[in-house]
Amino acid sequence: MTITALRHRDRVQRVFYRTFRALRHRNYRLWFTGQSISLIGTWMQSVAQQVLVYRLTGSAAALGMVNFVALIPLVPFSLWGGAVADRLPKRQVVLIAQIVMMVQAFILAGLTWSGWIRIGYVYVLAFILGAANAVDMPARQAMTVELVEGKEDLTNAIGLNSAMFNLARAVGPALAGGLVATTGEATAFLINGLTFVAVIASLLAMRDLPIPEADPSGAQDGKYLWQGLRFALGQEVPRLLIALVALSALLSMPYTTLMPVFAQRILLESARPIIAAMCEGPLDAFSCRAPEALPLGLLLTAVGVGAVLAALTVSSFPARTRRGMWLTLGSLGFPSALIAFSFSRSFVLSLSLMFLVGWFFVLQNALANTLLQLHTPDAFRGRVMAVYSMTVQGMMRLGGLQAGLMADRVGAPAAIGIGALVSLLFSGLVALYRPTLRQLR
Repeated sequence: MTITALRHRDRVQRVFYRTFRALRHRNYRLWFTGQSISLIGTWMQSVAQQVLVYRLTGSAAALGMVNFVALIPLVPFSLWGGAVADRLPKRQVVLIAQIVMMVQAFILAGLTWSGWIRIGYVYVLAFILGAANAVDMPARQAMTVELVEGKEDLTNAIGLNSAMFNLARAVGPALAGGLVATTGEATAFLINGLTFVAVIASLLAMRDLPIPEADPSGAQDGKYLWQGLRFALGQEVPRLLIALVALSALLSMPYTTLMPVFAQRILLESARPIIAAMCEGPLDAFSCRAPEALPLGLLLTAVGVGAVLAALTVSSFPARTRRGMWLTLGSLGFPSALIAFSFSRSFVLSLSLMFLVGWFFVLQNALANTLLQLHTPDAFRGRVMAVYSMTVQGMMRLGGLQAGLMADRVGAPAAIGIGALVSLLFSGLVALYRPTLRQLR
């Protein structure tokens, strides 16, 4: 082997190690494996539920209402979950939340399979899932630093978390599209319930995780929560990061709520050759019972592919990378790609734009999450991540409602385009007048 080839091999090995170095920690490997399997099921349920709701109601507003119902328990449960995560073992909090989500998936599968499903039942189950997610998310995010035994590999672990989330986003919708088209929504719900076994097993197999120290101030729950909220909003970097991602969640991220409208109305004619090719090809053995689910799965898969590649890029950043500059690029590129998507009437072009949406979305959100944790002391991490999760999830759910209502009045393309334009203007103002974020490393 030549010297040039040896040097090239060494460079590849260094990049590979830098990209996946968090996997050298046993507990993180367990979590990465179990969560990767579980998230595929989660995305399958998300797509199948959108198809189910649209089939039951035919209304974009109903799609937004499901998001809004999940918002109701978010504020009390996420703040409480953040406080619990700073006082109790985070693994225990996450384990209980995952079990509740598994039971919810099985109930949804049973109701759909039996034919007893009604839109009201979907709303109730969405509320339960929203409450479990609200408790799970701050504890799960704050637990990452424990899984990698410190902050040295935290950035890499968060990047890999984003990669597995978005790899599931690429695989899950594609599987759901094929399953819903051939067997109906209930199969996707059942598989999601079964995938929780993997993440629950990984949590039970972990060992040597730290136990939170008792709060020396002895603060009551209300004061304890207020301390975390005051820290999150009182420091410039956390405040800017939360505001940037929150407005994006309100105005740009709700595009996912309206994807069934694009897939089944706006882009359906353009997608018919692809639907025919798939139903007569790979899916020919199963008769396509709901071919309209295929374009939706492909659009969300394109988002996932772009997001996975961006997440792997983020996880391979060297320590001195100006992450703030990449964050700014993501916060400007994400709404820009959505504006272009709102004008597209070509399914192939829309797939390409969805790839860019996924790419820029991860640059913005993964780096915001990373920088927020790096600028938060250990004692506040659970509560600060609770504020971040509550704000982002709350705005996204509220945004889903406003997008659905707006789409019923002005159409889905205008609803997405207007929201993305306002988000782009805000991100531009932050980039111009708050250089602190651009300079973060």
